[in-house]
Amino acid sequence: MKTKVVTIGNSRGIRIPKTLLKQCQLEDSVELEAKNGQLIIHSLTKPRTGWKQAFKEMASRREDQLLDSRITSGSDWDKTEWIW
Repeated sequence: MKTKVVTIGNSRGIRIPKTLLKQCQLEDSVELEAKNGQLIIHSLTKPRTGWKQAFKEMASRREDQLLDSRITSGSDWDKTEWIW
């Protein structure tokens, strides 16, 4: 995708389409990095932030049980070959 560098006050900037922002999970704050002649924009939000606490809470409410009753404990290979 091509875009133009525009003047924003005394600085320069680019407009990033909403779809790209959403796809890359870029929100209010980002980290910028210059590397090998490229500008790299990193999201400050980690994709799994808060999961550990959420799983703890689910376990305390006993909501961490397998929902699909059709799934069994695995195949014969799982039972005979796999070492836990």
